[in-house]
Amino acid sequence: MVKAYQGMTGHARGKSPYPDSRTMFQVFRESAEVLRQAGKLSAVLFQYPPWFDCERKHVDILRRTREWMDGFPLALEFRHQSWFAGEMREKTLAFMKEEGWIHTVCDEPQAGEGSVPLVLEATREDVSLVRLHGRNASGWHSSGQPNWREVRYLYRYSDEELEEWKEHIGKLLEKTRECWVIFNNNSGGDAADNAIQLMDKLGMKTPEKPPGQLSLFGEGEL
Repeated sequence: MVKAYQGMTGHARGKSPYPDSRTMFQVFRESAEVLRQAGKLSAVLFQYPPWFDCERKHVDILRRTREWMDGFPLALEFRHQSWFAGEMREKTLAFMKEEGWIHTVCDEPQAGEGSVPLVLEATREDVSLVRLHGRNASGWHSSGQPNWREVRYLYRYSDEELEEWKEHIGKLLEKTRECWVIFNNNSGGDAADNAIQLMDKLGMKTPEKPPGQLSLFGEGEL
């Protein structure tokens, strides 16, 4: 899986290196096509910023994106709660089903408008996607601060929380054939450990512990 270039989701700042949006998408398509042809591309993730709220102009952008990326599997992730507020929840899910988007189920801090609730729904029969960002509410609003990368996703899931997610994944697999899970709680290096813990709970084969670095000055590991 690869994330869409930041200019394609509205994250980029400053002057664009591309003459227009269509060219930007075309260049990205050509790069991603190599992976797709090799069978190495599960999906392209379009994660939109917190200011990308639920309004007509943004729905139009999503339709255009789907058109310009035709032929590619696309996953969609929001960061503004308006997409799932009240009656918009079912409308948003119906839109994603109609357009063929993979709904990204998010576990993240519930920290106001700039976050989305847990919505355990699949919008495609073949696959669903889960991204676990941690639950560090204070760090979630640290974007723009000098150390934001060090704190935004600083969180380690507890054994109880992972048990919860084992149940959630089971429910998603009742609605879709596969469920991809990505741990993004990487500010403190917890993602890999939590992933192995969850794999163990799901009865999956976990990777062997990699060997330590060999000593530079003698036998044995450092």
